[in-house]
Amino acid sequence: MEKDFRTALRRFWSTIRRLRRVKQCSTNTVYSGDGVLLTSTRDIVGRWAEYFEDLPPTCLLLRKLSLGTLSNTRPAPVLTAAPVRALVDEQVGIRGHFLPPRCPVTLHARMHSDEGDLWESFAHYNADERGTFSLTCDPSVGGSYLGCEPMGLFWSMQPATGEREGLRLRKKNVESPYVVHISLLEGHVSLPASEGQRSELAAVTAERWYIAPGVKRIEINQNGLVGTLFIPPGPGPFPAMLDLWGMVGGLQEYRSSLLASRGYASFSLAYFGHRDLPGPLNRINVGDSYFKAAFLLLQDHPQVVSDRVGILGLSFGCYLTLRIPTKTGVKVLTLNYLGNKSWVPHINLSNVFASSNSWFLDLQIEERLRSAGKSHLFTRLSYPGAGHLIEPPYSPCARASISDVSAAVTMMWGGHPAPHAAAQEDAWKKILDFLEKNLRT
Repeated sequence: MEKDFRTALRRFWSTIRRLRRVKQCSTNTVYSGDGVLLTSTRDIVGRWAEYFEDLPPTCLLLRKLSLGTLSNTRPAPVLTAAPVRALVDEQVGIRGHFLPPRCPVTLHARMHSDEGDLWESFAHYNADERGTFSLTCDPSVGGSYLGCEPMGLFWSMQPATGEREGLRLRKKNVESPYVVHISLLEGHVSLPASEGQRSELAAVTAERWYIAPGVKRIEINQNGLVGTLFIPPGPGPFPAMLDLWGMVGGLQEYRSSLLASRGYASFSLAYFGHRDLPGPLNRINVGDSYFKAAFLLLQDHPQVVSDRVGILGLSFGCYLTLRIPTKTGVKVLTLNYLGNKSWVPHINLSNVFASSNSWFLDLQIEERLRSAGKSHLFTRLSYPGAGHLIEPPYSPCARASISDVSAAVTMMWGGHPAPHAAAQEDAWKKILDFLEKNLRT
């Protein structure tokens, strides 16, 4: 009995020391001295009660003091995110627990881009009478966004004060995640705030990935073609997409890697502003044969279903999705950021546009198809308040950014964060639904 008591007492105070450290650092879990995972002080009482049932009378005071003290102590605040590792198009449930009833708190999210720039957002919440809150069902009452926005901390991010001007968040290395650190702060704090003004109650880290485990990334630099091919995990073959971006230039991989994560082989093609392409960086130096060769490379790949290949375009890439089948003769399903199935010569045209008077081409396309009796092949979606850059869900809205090709050029994209975020989420869902209906079946 004496030996068991000494062991229990040693483990008990080891746990107490761990509990005290919880209030001095950010953690979501507490372990007992013997390595048992604990979730709150009440669980610890239950876990250790067995050790004190048979203590000698001389130890009753210790038993009473220890158990009573623990039972009346409020657990340290906890901030959770589930899942903590997810693809960027997946929602994360963020919750706060063990706060004083109706306590005002601030959530502060921050992360670094692949270029090293700090991006951040913040939001004010009020705990309920139980001392909890959830971004899934509770509204933000101030900060970077307002209202019930489960993913608001992510899409409302902007460059922190003092960072470079004209930034646009784009993933350069899809094989590493964005690591988002989310802090739970006491009170309603406005950013930027000095460290002395912040009282961090808890924290959690979430990883946001553009590529799922098992997706293969293959660099293509052959026969004049420059790009990156992504192949989904599994035996295949798979339906596929040729992924075309706009006149920003370079090679953007993050949409293709995300498509591959959803089961579609995807070839992100560089055609402008890339060092491995011929001619000046500020000009398009490739022709129709270049895009045809890219389509055929994808179509002929052994992991691709040859008659299930489409093209996805954004910005100037939309023009290319229309030009490629009409000028090169390839049979392709086109997607100009949605619609119904059709194959050349009855090309499906599916366009997503922000609501702006400057974007009239979709109306012209719709009218031409109507006059030709083909209006059923076209679907137009309009998103009031959205900007030009409809990217994967929960991407921050870039109203303007400096061109990669020329630092003297500022691209004006427009849009407002909340409606733009809603447009991106809805458009991506419809794109995946469209591909599921028309490329998998």
